[in-house]
Amino acid sequence: MNNFRNNNNRRPRFKSGMDRNFRKRNGNGHKTNGDFNANHEFRRKYPGKNNQNASKLVIKYNDLAREALSNGDKILSENYLQHADHFSRILIAQEIVKDQNNQEKNLQETKKEEKKTTTDVDTDNQTVSSD
Repeated sequence: MNNFRNNNNRRPRFKSGMDRNFRKRNGNGHKTNGDFNANHEFRRKYPGKNNQNASKLVIKYNDLAREALSNGDKILSENYLQHADHFSRILIAQEIVKDQNNQEKNLQETKKEEKKTTTDVDTDNQTVSSD
């Protein structure tokens, strides 16, 4: 015979009313959306998290595609190749952005150098004319 009366040592099955994490509702029973706005742009919390390892992911998906093809699964292989293509495009985009940033930095450095040389020439001309 089972004795169900002594359950003092068991964990409670359900959380108490205060521990439940129900979403808040407004007066008419509909859920509130908080900060959501239809015009609000979606932004990832860590935008570069996956993209930093894009080269590793290209290699990974190419290996998986090769393995799937050797097992005779052409569809899965094509899926992995599409993933690899996606991350290779991300790599290309990252390289373009990096090149643009380097070009801008080089332009700024050359402008600073030109400005410095022109001020040096002006000061030389002033000393020569004062002699």
